[in-house]
Amino acid sequence: MSERKHSFPPVVDARVRLLVLGSLPGERSLAERRYYAHPQNQFWRLISPAAGRDLPALPYEDRLAALLAAHIGLWDVVASATRPGSTDAAMRDIEGHDVAGLAATLPDLRAIAFNGGTALRHGRKQLGAAADRYAIVALPSSSPLHTIGFEAKAPAWAALSHYLA
Repeated sequence: MSERKHSFPPVVDARVRLLVLGSLPGERSLAERRYYAHPQNQFWRLISPAAGRDLPALPYEDRLAALLAAHIGLWDVVASATRPGSTDAAMRDIEGHDVAGLAATLPDLRAIAFNGGTALRHGRKQLGAAADRYAIVALPSSSPLHTIGFEAKAPAWAALSHYLA
């Protein structure tokens, strides 16, 4: 039987212009209590151009501070689910976060980007009619399970800087 897994609090402040939403942290991230902790996950490398910093070179808390300084917020669409391992396809009994509620508290929010298809599917439902207030960006997943290479993913992620100007 799979244990129930819970995501982390949002990383946001009132200056956030771009909110990046994943699905649910994987096993390594849950164990370390850090977003995107698995060394093969490409998130920190992919978001670095938009943030204007070499995020993988920074300690974790400094990475989060650099995201906020660049007006980028971070959270997940799934509050909790049962799931063996780390794959999104294995999630069951999903409870979503109040993404629309969080978005409503961010006065400068321009865009919501979804890290992968699962985050997009669940997040769009959670936003409902509020999705019309923001640019919605579907990103190729930063997960190592998403088999297209870094070079193929990078342009979509680098384009996020458009929402931060």
